[in-house]
Amino acid sequence: MASPTLTPRSLGIVVGEMPAGPANRITDVPGVAVGHVTLSDGPVQTGVTAVRFHDGNAFREKLPAAAHVLNGFGKSIGLVQVEELGTLETAVVLTNTLSVGTAATALVRHMLETTPEIGDTTGTVNPVVMECNDGAWLNDIRGLHVQESHVRAALDAVAPAFEQGNVGAGTGMSCYGLAGGIGSASRIVRVSKRDYTLGVLTLCNMGRLEDLRIDGRPVGPAIAERIAEESAGAEKGSIIVLIATDAPLDARQLRRVATRAGAGIVRTGSHLGSGSGDIALAVSTAEPIPHAPKNNKVMTRSVLHEDAIDRFFRAAIEATEEAILSALLAAQPRTGKQGRVRRALGEFVEVLVP
Repeated sequence: MASPTLTPRSLGIVVGEMPAGPANRITDVPGVAVGHVTLSDGPVQTGVTAVRFHDGNAFREKLPAAAHVLNGFGKSIGLVQVEELGTLETAVVLTNTLSVGTAATALVRHMLETTPEIGDTTGTVNPVVMECNDGAWLNDIRGLHVQESHVRAALDAVAPAFEQGNVGAGTGMSCYGLAGGIGSASRIVRVSKRDYTLGVLTLCNMGRLEDLRIDGRPVGPAIAERIAEESAGAEKGSIIVLIATDAPLDARQLRRVATRAGAGIVRTGSHLGSGSGDIALAVSTAEPIPHAPKNNKVMTRSVLHEDAIDRFFRAAIEATEEAILSALLAAQPRTGKQGRVRRALGEFVEVLVP
């Protein structure tokens, strides 16, 4: 069995050159919290992960946000309004493809309970739910096992410390023909003598084993020689990348940062296949935007100068790459529907270390 504490850094694998945050996860960004509900019982291999981006009311205090679609074979909800208005007004819920509707309803109910003015004295709310397909190999996705109560439980469970690997929304996911799931990493970015944090959380369900690269090394073929790869063929998975930072970036700049997630994904070996839903969402927690302006409808806001944005590009690339490797190493071997098995990357440590 793979060690539950196995990480890239425990194997001496340090991705990139920028320093990581204290916990090396997305919750190094103040106010960000993550919660899981894991459903793992025979053919049921699925779950929910909720990500809260600040500890206030997300609707009353919206955050600048932007999404970038690298390949659009996906069923996410809420990205149209994020694209148009450049703000996020709920937590983000991750789950499997056919449970997006259930998760959106649960997220709406949660927002209605916590924000009575929604749909009454003000407008409606835009829930953001993102997904990957865990039914391709391990999960009985047709069973629609995720219930609204699971989504609410994940929202209630959010905390700075959280598990990685095949837990929560990542329970039944596959990555490079191995057990996949949730991974996270962070980087510290210094600008004008001040340190900012950029954190990434990935939901990994993509790639072919032969293509897997660890910090530039092509380790996939060596692992493929040791096991019969169940997922041979075209790349048909997906990956969701959530990026959070406490730096003052506006929606336009966040879109630029989100596009760099693609470079981090590709560094691990994925070619963003035609049947893959690869989407990045970037959020800044620096200066929430009030839902309803008070006396003055003109806002004065800080924004990063473009001369410093390259550092955030590098941070997003490095943290995305490391988050994917963290998901692979934290995942445990998993048996799902029809007795199908996913081996874990941690079973092949001798191949990973130069």
